[in-house]
Amino acid sequence: MEKAEKREFVAWLNGVFKDSGSVVVAHYTGLTVAQLSDLRSKMRDAGGTVKVAKNRLAKIALQGTDSEGIADLFTGQTLVAYSNDPITAPKIAIEFAKGNEKLVILGGSMGATTLDPDGVKALAALPSLDELRAKLVGMIQTPATRIAQIVNAPAGQLARVFGAYARKDEAA
Repeated sequence: MEKAEKREFVAWLNGVFKDSGSVVVAHYTGLTVAQLSDLRSKMRDAGGTVKVAKNRLAKIALQGTDSEGIADLFTGQTLVAYSNDPITAPKIAIEFAKGNEKLVILGGSMGATTLDPDGVKALAALPSLDELRAKLVGMIQTPATRIAQIVNAPAGQLARVFGAYARKDEAA
């Protein structure tokens, strides 16, 4: 990379560290190109991104961000997985690491919070933002349905009583 390219890359990566909901740092030593491409496509499908970055440039890009605490993780062959949704990147990285022991999760960050590997696993275990929204909508709709049933029940009972009296009068 030329100096200008490095400056652009550092500025871009600095923006990633500032704007991302979560960042996961992992070692990828021993992964084949196909496996790394598979990880990238899974992450892209879920709304995240995987980027291999030079450690020195990543440490420079971390300066002045809330994620500065993860600078020590950048040793060896590291990759950065990030997403706007705080759950997506950890979830996909942990799922991929379960199926491939060569991807070793080192840690990460969520805003100003520095995460160790167990913290990343705990974050991955949480439901995603879309899942939480679906549960919330379900919880809101359930009481409304019950209220409608309760409000309609007396009217239905009255209709059945009137119907019974009408049938009784017709029979007589």
